[in-house]
Amino acid sequence: MILGISRRGWLIAAALLAAFAAILFAMGRPPICPCGTVSLWHGTVQSNQNSQQVSDWYSFSHVIHGFIFFGLSRWLIPARPLWIALALAIGVEAAWEILENSAVIIDRYREVTMAYGYSGDSILNSVSDAIFMVIGFLAASRMRWWATVVIAIAFELFTLWAIRDNLTLNVLMLVSPIEAVKEWQAGG
Repeated sequence: MILGISRRGWLIAAALLAAFAAILFAMGRPPICPCGTVSLWHGTVQSNQNSQQVSDWYSFSHVIHGFIFFGLSRWLIPARPLWIALALAIGVEAAWEILENSAVIIDRYREVTMAYGYSGDSILNSVSDAIFMVIGFLAASRMRWWATVVIAIAFELFTLWAIRDNLTLNVLMLVSPIEAVKEWQAGG
C-alpha cells in the first residue's frame, strides 16, 4: 500500500488516466504543444503554450480540485476505501477536462474570460492536470483539514497576485462573467 492506496487502486487510477488520454486523442486533441516543444513549466498565460505544457499557473487550481474532491469524498462516502474515492475523483476531473476541451467550452472561454486565443489543452497538459489533482487529493488525505484550507487560500491569493486569475475567478467568469473583472484581468 502506497500513500493509503492499494496496488489495485493504483492500477485502476492508471487505467482511468490512460482511458482519459485515449478519449482526448479520439477528440482530436494534440498530444503535445502544437509548437513542438515539451516543457515542465510554462508561465506566460497569454501565449500559445499556455495549457499545452506539463504545468502552468493553472496547475495550482488542479491541486485545489484534489483538495475539494478529497473533502467531498470523506463527507459523502466516508466508509469507502481511499482508492475508490480517488478513482471517482479522477473520473470527475477527467470529465471536466473532456468538457473543457469541447468546442462549446473553448468558445465560452474565448468569449468571457481573459483566454482570448485559447484553443484547448494538449493531452499532455490535461493528463498532467489530472495528476496535479491526484497530488492534491493525496496531500489532503495526509493533512489536517485546516491546513488544506490554508494552502488552498494561499494558492488562490498567489495566482490572483501573479496572473490576475485563479480557480474562483475562473469559475465566476465561466458561469457569470463580469466585464469589470475581465478588464481588470486583461490589465486595464
